[in-house]
Amino acid sequence: MAFFGAANSTSANVSSTVEKDVEVADPPPDSISSLAFCPVADFLAVGSWDNNVRIYEVGANGQTQGKAMYGHQAPALSVCWNKEGSKVISGGCDNTARLYDIQTGQTQQVAQHDAPVRVVKWLETPQGGILATGSWDKTIKYWDMRTANPVSTVQLPERCYTLDVSYPLMVVGTAERHIQIFNLTNPTTPYKTMMSPLKWQTRVISCFLNGTGFAMGSVEGRVAIQYVHSYSLVHPSTSSIHLHLTFPSFFRYVDEKDSQNNFSFKCHRRDQTPASKDQSLVFAVNDINFHPVHGTFSTCGADGTINFWDKDSRTRLKTFDPCPGPVSSSAFNRNGTIFAYAISYDWSKGHSGNTPGHPNKIMLHPVKDDEVKKRSQKR
Repeated sequence: MAFFGAANSTSANVSSTVEKDVEVADPPPDSISSLAFCPVADFLAVGSWDNNVRIYEVGANGQTQGKAMYGHQAPALSVCWNKEGSKVISGGCDNTARLYDIQTGQTQQVAQHDAPVRVVKWLETPQGGILATGSWDKTIKYWDMRTANPVSTVQLPERCYTLDVSYPLMVVGTAERHIQIFNLTNPTTPYKTMMSPLKWQTRVISCFLNGTGFAMGSVEGRVAIQYVHSYSLVHPSTSSIHLHLTFPSFFRYVDEKDSQNNFSFKCHRRDQTPASKDQSLVFAVNDINFHPVHGTFSTCGADGTINFWDKDSRTRLKTFDPCPGPVSSSAFNRNGTIFAYAISYDWSKGHSGNTPGHPNKIMLHPVKDDEVKKRSQKR
């Protein structure tokens, strides 16, 4: 662990108008892979290909200051926080997940895989907090953080590319377009395995806040919205208490290809020429995030653009001005008043695409209500 930029902040660079997005001070010098806000305060964790995880404090006016930094032995691919906001967990290409304790400043290894750890997610269950790690070794492992060995391991059909949770719903996207859906009251067995409704490689999955479905983006500049039903389920370990949980039932919408509630749409595309109007230049959808208050969502892409959407009215709410490079990751803070996004190389064109001159920036956008509020549904 090390401190960085302690004497430096962006307070001098904050525009007098709230329209201008604020640049975070002392960004990573290499590609930015993951952003995650603390669930109880405005601290931002950032994972990077320079092997490090940085933690920034964000002030009321957008000023930022680096508070801490710790390292992996290889690029850090994913970051998350525990529920209390006291710990940051990260996964990396060194095949490990590491935990940083905010209060003590200490780091420790908390997970091990046979290949890079692509995703880390904190799960709040009735039995307590659990860490889920998804890896390119084709497994998901669950860890209770108190023992060196995983609580359980789930074999996936392919390498884990993306994973998201809205308890008790967990959805995993792997290589070769496999999608696995889990009821986390039975976390070791997938409830349903399906092929992606999108024709090209899955890039990102994000669950609805209420667990009634999920959004997914592909490398082909397309997003799919997949709905599920809800029903009342008695938790098997609490039958005497009769604790009822709401869990998505997939019998209809997952199996029914022509469901009117499921849909997909094109985004993050450009015309070959201004006059062509052909949208033939296609870019990857790199990240999807749901607004914590309104339930609308953002997409960001390899084309350097960001959009806010309302899935219920099937409407685009806002389009950002194009960025000077791909937008690799994004995150809303806990109350949805700040939207952070990273402008950096996203590896969508492989090693050869990582040419000198790519920007590495983290920007903070002050979110206005009218940018993210739902619209009246179309009749």
